[in-house]
Amino acid sequence: MLYTLLLSLLIMLTPATKSVYDYTFKSIDGKEMSLAQFKGKKILVVNTASECGYTKQYKDLEALYKKYGNKLVVIGFPCNDFGGQEPGSEKEIAEFCEKNFGVSFPLAEKIVIKGDKRHPLYQWLMSKNLNGVKDAEVRWNFTKFLLDENGQLLDVFPSSVSPLDDKIVAKL
Repeated sequence: MLYTLLLSLLIMLTPATKSVYDYTFKSIDGKEMSLAQFKGKKILVVNTASECGYTKQYKDLEALYKKYGNKLVVIGFPCNDFGGQEPGSEKEIAEFCEKNFGVSFPLAEKIVIKGDKRHPLYQWLMSKNLNGVKDAEVRWNFTKFLLDENGQLLDVFPSSVSPLDDKIVAKL
């Protein structure tokens, strides 16, 4: 009886590890979205910027999304933290992505990745204590986080790895 009581108390006091599916974000047009809606698909989370040397990766992200859309969702998270390369408003970002790259995959509102105001999803993605797999650092725009169909972190790819690289495609 005492053992059961102590075990129950311990469970209540232990913080629950969050799943990636517990996180939400606002779409570029301001709608609340939950990552839970993508259960059963792999998810590629990418921090994006419109004025970066890697901006051309939007084209490859769109190609990846079109080719594997039945089992993969790509989500772009515009961010101005790296070199101030995403200065535009949400409307300007959305127009730029559509006009120049025909982006049809989900885009989020502009977020913060560096410092104390880091978006909660990126806190999870970058911390082994939260994601249970590894610590990761976002060093520049177009860092890619690949999650499996169960929301587990599979791998992290730096900006220099193209979305169509075999390192990513082989995991789809």
